[in-house]
Amino acid sequence: MPLVNTREMFKKAYDGGYAIGAFNVNNMEIIQGIVEGAAAQKAPLILQVSKGARAYANHTYLVKLVEAAVATSGLPIALHLDHGPDFETCKSCIDGGFTSVMIDGSHLPFEKNIEETRKVVEYAHKYGVTVEAELGRLAGVEDDVKVSAADSSYTRPEEVEEFATATGCDSLAIAIGTSPVSYTHLRAHET
Repeated sequence: MPLVNTREMFKKAYDGGYAIGAFNVNNMEIIQGIVEGAAAQKAPLILQVSKGARAYANHTYLVKLVEAAVATSGLPIALHLDHGPDFETCKSCIDGGFTSVMIDGSHLPFEKNIEETRKVVEYAHKYGVTVEAELGRLAGVEDDVKVSAADSSYTRPEEVEEFATATGCDSLAIAIGTSPVSYTHLRAHET
């Protein structure tokens, strides 16, 4: 079984009424532990790689480790870029074997976030790669993303539909509550 993207994975989860774990990884031992736990439960999963993990462990090593996890477990696994800072990073991951990417344009003005996200979506969809976008910013630190309280803002519900329609993103990270990111799938935009 090859790596999968999140489109079909999310559809099955919605239809089946279950959640899918998404875990950030940066070495063999972490990948093995997560995959062994998921295999025991016969659970699909998303293995996420951050910009920092790519710098630390090398993009190619991480892709090959996740491919080995798929081969040995038989599980549906998506390889996802977490908080991609720009088009170039997302493109590098798409070209290098990732099946899902996140473009985090939350630091950009609304219209610029739409523009950058749409650019990633257009490129990714040509290769069957799903795209998660981000709208809104919570205060805190996640990998290389640091947001001060003064720069934080919850996702404005009135912007969600416009953003999703204009970008064509497959899923959207929204800023609500106190967790760094809460994920919601955009069912209206499934293909």
